Amino acid sequence: MNQNYINGRFVEGATARDNINPSDTSEVVGVYTQANAEQTREAIDVADKASIGWAQSTPQQRFDVLDTIGTELLARKAELGELLAREEGKTLPEGIGETARAGQIFKFFAGEALRLSGDKLASVRPGVEIEVVREALGVIGIITPWNFPIAIPAWKIAPAICYGNAVVFKPADLVPGCGWALADIISRSGLPEGVFNLVMGRGSVVGEEILTNPKVKGVTFTGSVATGQHVAATCAGRMAKFQLEMGGKNPLIVLDDANLDIAVETAVQGAFFSTGQRCTASSRLIVTEGVHDQFVAAVIKRLESLKVDNALSDGVHIGPVVDESQLAQDMDYIRIGQEEGAKLAFGGERLERATKGFYLSPALFTETNNSMRINREEIFGPVASIIRVSDYDEALSIANDTEFGLSSGICTTSLKYASDFKRNAKAGMAMVNLPTAGVDYHVPFGGSKGSSYGSREQGSYAAEFFTTVKTAYILP
Repeated sequence: MNQNYINGRFVEGATARDNINPSDTSEVVGVYTQANAEQTREAIDVADKASIGWAQSTPQQRFDVLDTIGTELLARKAELGELLAREEGKTLPEGIGETARAGQIFKFFAGEALRLSGDKLASVRPGVEIEVVREALGVIGIITPWNFPIAIPAWKIAPAICYGNAVVFKPADLVPGCGWALADIISRSGLPEGVFNLVMGRGSVVGEEILTNPKVKGVTFTGSVATGQHVAATCAGRMAKFQLEMGGKNPLIVLDDANLDIAVETAVQGAFFSTGQRCTASSRLIVTEGVHDQFVAAVIKRLESLKVDNALSDGVHIGPVVDESQLAQDMDYIRIGQEEGAKLAFGGERLERATKGFYLSPALFTETNNSMRINREEIFGPVASIIRVSDYDEALSIANDTEFGLSSGICTTSLKYASDFKRNAKAGMAMVNLPTAGVDYHVPFGGSKGSSYGSREQGSYAAEFFTTVKTAYILP
């Protein structure tokens, strides 16, 4: 049994659960222990004690730990990528790529540990010196989702450690395997006991203890809007710092002047790869009428060429949906779209394969408008809608007409429209001739409106959340 990791030791939890392969539901990937509230409090207590010493650690100590973790992740990317594919359903190449990204993130923050800086300023008062420095918050609670089970934990854990914090990490209950593997690697990195702790289990138990415990000074969360709102209300109620990454209903505009081949591949990659289970997925394809029919035909042709099958099989483009509940939600939205009057132009059927799993053919709706539920609510599956518009101005207006604001894209060969779009897209990230899903690990990630709250994740901007600023005055 794979155990929780608390105070430098692996320990059994109160209960356990099987981790099921969504590509082959007869396979148990592993058995993982689950913490209760008492064990979670223990993890928080030891993290609180360990945070004091780690906050005083040297840049070299932090570099060595983070670099060691990154090196092992990269060396084992094929092995861990297969584990990721088995437990979450991403294709094997995607799983390997995500694991490599996790390694690169730890390597990046190893470098950041050596670049810790502050400011020395002149005072308006004669003889007084001023220093401005960043200090660790203390204990950081990290709650991550199932769709990126190793990359998202990496981009939260690495900066937390880099900036001198201690960590209590709760991976998604649905995919504990990658979280445990990451904890196993961290356990051999030289990090002092108690600085990093893994508590697997249900959000209503483990997550709630993290949210309400006064020793947790900051909570970084990625997940659903409803849970994010609960995180916000709970943390605000006790004046704890919090950071939220939630949903998206991301638009991709395709203009008449776009390179059609680029536009089709951009749309299909962004909307359907990783089974559409990305908060940055292109779920609304907004197409001007001059190229609409040609674009629809080309997208359908591309979808016909995609292989949906076991995530570990050769040549697979799309793996299964993560579990039965998510598949049921996807199918419900496909039904809702048809009831709203949208045309299901391709896919949307549950598929049978050699191994029993949660397979769904990518679904494409046409003849939709932006008021339909399928264009307002996040589906989180391989489902996309096409909205026909007259021109760029209407396209931009519809693209921005959403409660979300994570990622937004456009396909065009016009510098004028590309430049205007970058300025006026109401989203945290704007893509030109690139999928809305897919960002580099060394630049800020995050959105606006209902998609995100708080400072950005990743890159040097991560310091904003994981540190607090102290201003010191001295009269020599």
